[in-house]
Order: sequence, then C-alpha cells, then structure tokens
Amino acid sequence: MSTEIAYMIDHTALKPDTSKQQIEKLCQEASEYNFASVCVNPTWVSYASELLKNSEAKVCTVIGFPLGATTSAVKAFETSDAIKNGADEVDMVINIGALKDSNTELVEQDIKAVVEAAKGKALIKVIIETSLLTDEEKKLACELAVRAGADFVKTSTGFSTGGATEEDIKLMRQTVGPEIGVKASGGVRDKEGAVLMISAGATRIGASAGVSIVNDELAETDY
Repeated sequence: MSTEIAYMIDHTALKPDTSKQQIEKLCQEASEYNFASVCVNPTWVSYASELLKNSEAKVCTVIGFPLGATTSAVKAFETSDAIKNGADEVDMVINIGALKDSNTELVEQDIKAVVEAAKGKALIKVIIETSLLTDEEKKLACELAVRAGADFVKTSTGFSTGGATEEDIKLMRQTVGPEIGVKASGGVRDKEGAVLMISAGATRIGASAGVSIVNDELAETDY
C-alpha cells in the first residue's frame, strides 16, 4: 500500500524560506520514492525540472498562491511562464472573495484563464481553500472548476485556517463525480491520514511529509 500511496503524492516544499538545498533533497526523494510530483514555488520550477529530467516524477507549481487574489491575467501569465520553465502541473488558487460574493462568472473565467493558458500542456488543479467556505460554496467552487475545464479540485493551500478533512474530500468527490481528480492537501502527515483521504475519494495527496507517509511515520509539520 505504501508504494501505491507514493504514486499519489505531490511531495511539497512551498515555504517562503525554502532553500536550494531543500529543493535538491525534495527532488532526490521524489525520484527515490516514486512520488507523483514535486510541488514547488514558481521560482524553483526550472531547477526542479532540470533535477528531475531523468525521473518519472513531474514538476508541479502553484499559481495565484496562496491568496488567489491576483487578477486572471496575472494567473494566466504565471501559468504560461511556469510551463515554459518546465512545469507539468499547476495548482491555482481561486478568487475566494469573488466566490464569497457569489460572483460565479468571475470565478469560472478566472479558472478558465489558467486552463486556456496551459493549452493542454499541464494538468490544472484548482485550490478552493475549503476552510474558508461553507459546504454550499465548496460544491459551487467544484462545479465551476469542472465547467472551466480543470483536471483536479484541491482542498487547501496549507497556508490558511485549515487543511483537508475526510468530510470535505467526500463532498468534493460527490460533487465532481468519478472523472475529475481530487487532491487532499494540508494536514496529511502520516500513512493513516493519507489512507483516510484516499478512502474518502482523493486521488492525489499534497504533503511535505511524503517520506514519513510512505515509511508509516508521523511527521512534525505539513508544509
């Protein structure tokens, strides 16, 4: 089961003080443990891509991160730039304030701008920041992500008031159906937690604790 879980993990390092040495270790571990990807800030995409050129692990980065409050044009540019630098997957944060204001057109177009900028060259995961939303808003965000052409919906940035929960994963999976990926991110620190999320419907796990998860140990921190 640990090997199967490894293939579902986005091995993550998104702290602002992440160093070059930490990125090197992240990529080394991704290759060693056969993680799905490394998830890094845009400034590290090119370097991670170079380090992983002989590995099956993908390079994932974050867009409009962590607040989601940049404009759609900026998110689209970030996406194009990241792909040019070697990103295979992008995790974009929705315009959370617009969703809270029921401005569904803006939210959908914001996601669509990133989808169109990717031009099919990268997987698009949409971070809805579940800890800030009601259940109805979570469902709406997922529906808009699907309509905009996203490949995944994702719970959290890991930088807000909470992370992934079993209940949210079940709700998101029920909303998007079986064809769209669901990524549990934020607070998944051990194998038990990862299995719980997968059982609830997650197809990807975002965590800095990837090594601890596959080794069935408890990590001290998440992101």
